[in-house]
Amino acid sequence: MSGPSPTQRVLSAADLADYVRASFGPDRGVAACGPLAGGGFAAVWWVRLDDGREVVVKVAPPPTVPLLRYEQGLTAAEARYFRLVATHAPRVPVPPVLHHGVDPVLGEWLVTGRLPGRSLSDLAASGGDGDRARYDFGTALAEVHRVTGDRFGYDDGRTGGSTWAEAFTAMIEELLADGVDWGVPVPAQRIRSVVRRHRRLLDQVRRPALVHFDGWDGNVLAEPAGGGSYRMCGLVDGERYLFGDPMVDLVSPLLLRRAEDEPDHPFLHGYAAAADDPPVFDANLRRRLGLYRMHLYLLMTVEMPSRGMTADSHPDRRVGLARLLDEELTALSHD
Repeated sequence: MSGPSPTQRVLSAADLADYVRASFGPDRGVAACGPLAGGGFAAVWWVRLDDGREVVVKVAPPPTVPLLRYEQGLTAAEARYFRLVATHAPRVPVPPVLHHGVDPVLGEWLVTGRLPGRSLSDLAASGGDGDRARYDFGTALAEVHRVTGDRFGYDDGRTGGSTWAEAFTAMIEELLADGVDWGVPVPAQRIRSVVRRHRRLLDQVRRPALVHFDGWDGNVLAEPAGGGSYRMCGLVDGERYLFGDPMVDLVSPLLLRRAEDEPDHPFLHGYAAAADDPPVFDANLRRRLGLYRMHLYLLMTVEMPSRGMTADSHPDRRVGLARLLDEELTALSHD
């Protein structure tokens, strides 16, 4: 079994007490705490404060740990995402931001309220029925997508552009540069060719919608709704958000699959029921989804060494991603 990612700080209960005091004052204490599993970037712990509140403390990687280019400033970005959603899409359940701190000794961290429920990945592993929660997630993302940014791409001076094609191309180029830095072999020439080929298609996206980007099952929380079903009760890990084509968010909820091949998926039904512009899986949308899957598979490949994963330690992941990336590139090169 592999250990924690090199990006994750190794913390103790005493460390969590330090973060709590730095966030809430010297008189605030910890009644109980423990690590939360599921992510591979930051260290995440649940904490029960001595006043009975339960919070989540997310601690950023140490500043000496090398990261991918787009991962710079993710902790602050997550705080911004939750505040954006709470302000502009208040019906979507995201954790309340309680504190964002930066300290020379403690580093950077974020404290949020702890939402109820369990992740859809945990629910699926136990055989639970998550269809209603997936439908709810679709309706929630449709509401998030009504939020509009000032430009395309990442915010706060990070990679972006005045058009979606410009921003998407820059995001791809950053990942290709990361691949060079980390010695990860990827078909860079094929990727650049496909992006150039479909630039006009990307230029059809005119509005920079707020995109969560990372809506896989582990980041969607659900709680019992009676009769054996579950309803969505939380959306977490918003740190990788960007402004762009809302259809980007149709990729991660059907991770390693194709949304256009599963039109009856409950997530897609929920999204279509609530979206201002429901998706129509015509040739143009299929190409856009192919581009966004290509981007995700490239990201998942390039990030492997930064997470301590090698081709030897994770051969199935590397081979599987290479196959999926090749399939998308082949399709996008011939349509």
